[in-house]
Amino acid sequence: MYKVANSAIHGKGLFATTRIKKGTLIGNVKGKKTKRNGDYVLWISDKQGFLVQNEMKYINHSSKPNAAYYDDLTVVALKNIKAGEEITHHYQTDFDE
Repeated sequence: MYKVANSAIHGKGLFATTRIKKGTLIGNVKGKKTKRNGDYVLWISDKQGFLVQNEMKYINHSSKPNAAYYDDLTVVALKNIKAGEEITHHYQTDFDE
């Protein structure tokens, strides 16, 4: 469904290898809770972060995202994603918005 490859947005990115339909579960974030900031840390609240330790850490920011993280740490397609398209998320969007 996806692969890690070089990104024009930033370093490495997560790219669809097949067409992903809107509403499809792309993956589950795996990792551990943290209170320290750093690369690959998702902030779940003002005081609680989550250090992502699987391929989901390569989802880069876009002001026009095609995927979103949810409170249960799933990543879901917000719209249809074409094969070869980078999977992106808006970093400032609150969970479950």
